[in-house]
Amino acid sequence: MSMHIATGYVLLHDPRLNKGTAFSDQERRKLGLDGLLPPTPLSLELQVARLHEELAELDSDLQRYLFLSDLQMRNETLFYAVLMSDPAHFMPIVYTPTVGEACQKFDQIYRHPRGMYLPFNARGRLREVLSNWPQKDVRFIVVTDGERILGLGDLGVGGMGIPIGKLALYTACAGVPPQYCLPVTLDVGTNNHTLLEDPLYLGLRRERVRGAEYLAFIDEFVDAVQALYPKCCIQWEDFANFNAVPILARYRDKVCTFNDDIQGTAAVALAGIFAALRLTGKTLAEQRFLFLGAGSAATGIAELISLAMEREGIDLTAARGRNALFDIDGLLVTSRNDLADFQEHFAQDHAPVTTFVEAVKALRPTGIIGVSTVPKLFNQEVIEAMAEINERPIIFPYSNPTSRSECTAEEAYRWSAGRAVFASGSPFSPVDIGGRHFMPGQGNNVYTFPAMGMAVFATESNRVTEEMFIVAAQAVAEQVTEEDLSMGLIYPPQSRILEASLHAAERIAAFIFDRGLARVPRPDNVGALIRARIYRPVYPE
Repeated sequence: MSMHIATGYVLLHDPRLNKGTAFSDQERRKLGLDGLLPPTPLSLELQVARLHEELAELDSDLQRYLFLSDLQMRNETLFYAVLMSDPAHFMPIVYTPTVGEACQKFDQIYRHPRGMYLPFNARGRLREVLSNWPQKDVRFIVVTDGERILGLGDLGVGGMGIPIGKLALYTACAGVPPQYCLPVTLDVGTNNHTLLEDPLYLGLRRERVRGAEYLAFIDEFVDAVQALYPKCCIQWEDFANFNAVPILARYRDKVCTFNDDIQGTAAVALAGIFAALRLTGKTLAEQRFLFLGAGSAATGIAELISLAMEREGIDLTAARGRNALFDIDGLLVTSRNDLADFQEHFAQDHAPVTTFVEAVKALRPTGIIGVSTVPKLFNQEVIEAMAEINERPIIFPYSNPTSRSECTAEEAYRWSAGRAVFASGSPFSPVDIGGRHFMPGQGNNVYTFPAMGMAVFATESNRVTEEMFIVAAQAVAEQVTEEDLSMGLIYPPQSRILEASLHAAERIAAFIFDRGLARVPRPDNVGALIRARIYRPVYPE
């Protein structure tokens, strides 16, 4: 590593080293900064307070997103100090739901080079292109091909907002040092013709690559990552189902990798279920779930629930039978001939059912889980049917962003007479019904993927396994207090996200050591290992 220390004007334009107005008088003289800054230094605490006020003056969350994005490029320490000063407030700005709008308007609001773009026309030389990244020790890549961004569809290179946002949360929520993180977009074209006809569109102007060519491109990318960054974990993000499932299957046993939409979503749903069972007084083995949506998120959640049931002594086939899926063509039943391989485990031996409320009445689930990205499908009839069948119906509308949620918190509580155990994918405000105050939980993947990242970072794990996500789910659920539960909250408050993530990371790391997956020696104290690796947003002396 070079001992050259940036000084003067160059130093003020290095986001990792820049302290802005916090440089002391002594530092200004020593580093050639005299005259380049207003003369009175401010502490980091005052800088954070000033930015809180400045952000509050802006008119919209998209403006706040852009302001914070600019700050990240100017002064990384201050950016993370702001985020970590109030994570519950800032997470919806740097990630969902605001990031969805930022991705949609990517070409109009593009500011700075961030991360790496690997276009299909660079095939054959991806390793060379990827080596242009200045950091030579990358531990995390979050990568998208932009085809299925949240519930918004194909946004081409505009999808880059997702990897950037996810990696900011790795650091803000679990303390993963940002210098080890690399956002990547694989540009294989777009089938969004509005984008292709837009003169400002910044991606390749071609239809999406499919089939063998696409897979070869993915293979080349994975090989390039392995060659350049042998300790790197690849997180796949917002790929279309028909690519997401086979990509995960292709690499999960070969490299350190996971798909957050499939496995992270599953873990946070399972965490919500574990906590919900403390309210319903039932066991996991007694549950039956009905999913609205039958894509990779639904099957990922259903499979992790099934594996968790298996750990409690239920045969895996029987456990899968307790998880039913419903899509645009109705209940997934064995007589249908249009099911993908990854859906077949969950096909019910049942007559066809064409409406969701009929499926609720026929299967009598203890919980319904929405991953359809179609709003309002958990209507009054559905919620009332669930409340009729169950004393405490589990209602999880997990679709993002908020505009795609299957129902609101208020609807779930009102239509169930306050008996619903509720969590959603997007944030909802507290609800007062019948003299009771409810705090709706947000089943946000932020409870699991940063913790997984920190555990992998600290242990240098060579794989990410399904069981690691069950461990993560249990670790999240056990942090929900009785006071949280009394308000209907089944996730730890997001204000405690760093503490929650480090607890989960410690549990996952211990499991990694137990399974012999770590590439570092097991320490006497796993928690101390995690805490020794944490990034803290403070200026170096």
